Amino acid sequence: MELKKIILIVYMAYLIILSLATYILYASDKSRAKRGVRRIPEKTLLLTSFLGGAFGGYSAMLTLRHKTKGEHRYFTFVNLLGIIVHTALVLLIIFVFKF
Repeated sequence: MELKKIILIVYMAYLIILSLATYILYASDKSRAKRGVRRIPEKTLLLTSFLGGAFGGYSAMLTLRHKTKGEHRYFTFVNLLGIIVHTALVLLIIFVFKF
């Protein structure tokens, strides 16, 4: 198999797994907030979103209505920025890099 395809498959698997994990983190934080127990730190949610889980983070924000109020606009920004960055990296692997 071509090196470019291997890199793309591994990177896409990384994005999918981290997005699922990020969605679960957001859902867990929402559940914890409703129960009034210790929450997941915002920096953990933001970091997992930016490092590749932005698709899951943004999906959780929309479906669970979590971190969508005005004082949490930076969550929307970080998730959308993460989506842009990781989409650009996928496109770079596909169309630019010549392995």
